[in-house]
Amino acid sequence: MPFKGNADRRHHIPAQQHRVKNWADYDAGLRARGSLTVWFTAEAIEAWHAAPRTTPGGQPCYSDLAITTARTRRVRPT
Repeated sequence: MPFKGNADRRHHIPAQQHRVKNWADYDAGLRARGSLTVWFTAEAIEAWHAAPRTTPGGQPCYSDLAITTARTRRVRPT
């Protein structure tokens, strides 16, 4: 009974609407879904690394190119 208070806000996976008959193709389709290949030039890979830290500990430093690439990758088209 303790979880019924949040029942309307929980997400559930809906029941499957059809039976899968060709599991090999189904599994291959699941593995291919959402795959994305990104190609980087040698110059981009060299510029990816930030300058080494001069102080011990703390958060890692990332290059401007790495931050820009990560932020651009997460942008959703409108």
